[in-house]
Amino acid sequence: MSDTDGRIDAFADELYSALRERRTVPPLMARDTTLTIDDAYAISLGALERRTADGERIVGKKIGVTSKAVQDMLGVHQPDFGFLTDRMWVKGDIDVEAHGLIQPRAEAEIAFILKSDLNGPGVTAEDVLAATESIAPCFEIVDSRIDDWKIGIVDTVADNASCGVFVIGEARVDPRGLDLPALHVTVTKNGEPLSEGYGSAVQGSPLQAVAWLANTLGAHGVTLNKGDVILSGSLVPLAPAKAGDLFEMELHGIGRCAARFV
Repeated sequence: MSDTDGRIDAFADELYSALRERRTVPPLMARDTTLTIDDAYAISLGALERRTADGERIVGKKIGVTSKAVQDMLGVHQPDFGFLTDRMWVKGDIDVEAHGLIQPRAEAEIAFILKSDLNGPGVTAEDVLAATESIAPCFEIVDSRIDDWKIGIVDTVADNASCGVFVIGEARVDPRGLDLPALHVTVTKNGEPLSEGYGSAVQGSPLQAVAWLANTLGAHGVTLNKGDVILSGSLVPLAPAKAGDLFEMELHGIGRCAARFV
């Protein structure tokens, strides 16, 4: 094993252990300034291998840091991707401790459910629309295993795009004929207005964001698969969450979703 392989393996072990032990670690780049984005994706895939070996099943993928609001908030100015597993899909209240959350933040998104595979490169927004069975309102609860969210692009990529858990509302709507960039979301926290945004916040269109994901994953030999849930990126700024909080969103013309933390 080369030195590069050794440090990638060590960081994958460290992030997997941090996830399981519900703790944070110092930023990776602060300890190894030679890490590249390709190294970070290798670390992420290594940690994912440990999770699937532990019984988790991949059910989809996510795009992170797509909107300007989120990029400015985190100081990360390019998108990334992560993997969703069955243990991350919450179908009820979000038990912060039971779900291993450390420093969660809620963001409102549009989820895509695929009816056929997408294999980049060369995937277009039109291809994404053709491959989509339905869209749904969704809260992604991002989390970070990096101390105090002190992340750069390498740190968030290595940490599975800062994934935590996700909740999908009941509505399932065929996106054909909809103006996805114009879809409007409003979000409340504990009954008070919090934020609002539009589909155009994610690379101009959620379809374009998912096409970016398919093409970027294709370069790593990974496909978007039939049945996958694809989270297309936050339409609003991230909001800190803790036990006792209730977030509600309405994706106007589509449906509602709630994320209750206990």
